Amino acid sequence: NSLRNVKRFIFTDSYSTLLQFTNSLFHQKVLFFSYFLPVASSSSSSSAMSRSIVRQSKFRHVFGQAVKADQCYDDIRVSKVTWDSSFCAVNPKFLAVIVESSGGGAFLVLPVHKTGRVDKNYPLVVGHSGPVLDIDWCPHDDNILASCSEDCTAMVWQIPDHTLTRPLSDPVVVLEGHSKRVGIVSWHPTARNILLTAGSDNLIIIWNVGTGEPLLSMDDHPDLIYSISWNRNGSLFCTTCKDRRLRVCDPRKREVVAERLAPHEGIRPMRAIFTRDGNIFTTGFTRMSQRELGLWDPTNFEEPIALLELDTSNGVLLPYYDADANMVYLCGKGDSSIRYFEVTDEPPYVHYLSTFSSKEPQRGMGFMPKRGVDVTKCEIARLFKLHDKKCEPITMTVPRKSDLFQDDLYPDTAGPEPAMEPEEWLDGRDEDPILVSMREGYIPPKSRELKVVKKNVLDSRPTTRRSMSALDTNSLPVSSLYFFYIQNLKATVLSQEKRICDLENKLSQYTNGTD
Repeated sequence: NSLRNVKRFIFTDSYSTLLQFTNSLFHQKVLFFSYFLPVASSSSSSSAMSRSIVRQSKFRHVFGQAVKADQCYDDIRVSKVTWDSSFCAVNPKFLAVIVESSGGGAFLVLPVHKTGRVDKNYPLVVGHSGPVLDIDWCPHDDNILASCSEDCTAMVWQIPDHTLTRPLSDPVVVLEGHSKRVGIVSWHPTARNILLTAGSDNLIIIWNVGTGEPLLSMDDHPDLIYSISWNRNGSLFCTTCKDRRLRVCDPRKREVVAERLAPHEGIRPMRAIFTRDGNIFTTGFTRMSQRELGLWDPTNFEEPIALLELDTSNGVLLPYYDADANMVYLCGKGDSSIRYFEVTDEPPYVHYLSTFSSKEPQRGMGFMPKRGVDVTKCEIARLFKLHDKKCEPITMTVPRKSDLFQDDLYPDTAGPEPAMEPEEWLDGRDEDPILVSMREGYIPPKSRELKVVKKNVLDSRPTTRRSMSALDTNSLPVSSLYFFYIQNLKATVLSQEKRICDLENKLSQYTNGTD
């Protein structure tokens, strides 16, 4: 070809064309011989090439690992209720799991450090007359937990620091306002004592649990609510509904500020969570029943920021979000794997990192807050996988050679102190979470009394808010009278037990000759 071109140049006597050809031929020779020439700075060129090919991220090599068998929680009868809930809630002090029980709903509360086999007679938290559907630990007090049930109520419990010796049946407060089963409970991220509940009556109620009174309610959803997620400062929350709409709601204005029809085209249940940047991460199904995830800007719902198809499976993907690392962990019910992604400002915005796989399918999942991870082992997340009869912790770790504290992995995280009181939030104030340092490792505080402006029922001993001591017993039905007498009898027995223990201690002192 080159010889033919030379002949053409000679016959046409085109000097300019010949000059162009000569220059191109020279550059081709230079490129050809450059492959065989030594490279002066191979490290710099290779690093530049890697930067152009591989995305740089400190979480790119995160790996999951199941703990040893003796660090699991065995012989737990996980609930078999057909409800798309995680069935598990965890904080730096306690692990709570919804379990099977006869005669009503119950859940198990264990200290996080109490691993191994759980005694079949271990005391449960009982009080609901129907199966428990959802539980959630208070972000501002590690001893306070909320639960909801098919009995149309939500309850708030105060869990003692010591191990339970008898079933806990007296909630601090009973929240009654729904006409059908209550399937979702969610604490406000920054305001003290604010709890949200959602029921099958399509009603959302926001409570002040310090007084046991409802503050706000919304009935904008025409069908069953699948999920609810607060944003970072608690000014908005997003919901997914059976009518296939994704909504962003302002509870204090009692209005829907944005909505999107069918962010996922399938009719299967969706999930949605707020990210720290104010975007919304969703999981759902395509029209062909393929599972997919999406990232949306609530100020512009026309087009997704990212939309990614995953696989074909029936299990609903439950997203768990780490705001400090901006990572999302996807756990599908019935799956045996956990996928995790990083959300960034660079295309394609949702970056797949890796998958943790095991042999056993998961019935539910719990997600430890960042203040409960082990910073000495570069652990950035810990999930609690529910099997049929046990709970298995799974640690997510960034491999690092240094034993020093890794500042880039552990920015200041949300601490247990609330940023404002219920009245301040209700008046329109918004505050981000109060952050704490992870440098020395997080040490959970001892059980402390909650403080509110008004009288707080959580400040007193755990007695049910639905007390009958002040009611006229003559106007009560027989069943209520029995309940009233039983409650009084329980209180009498507890007071006598305490007195007996005091007397026994004094008697032992006299016997030993110490007094």
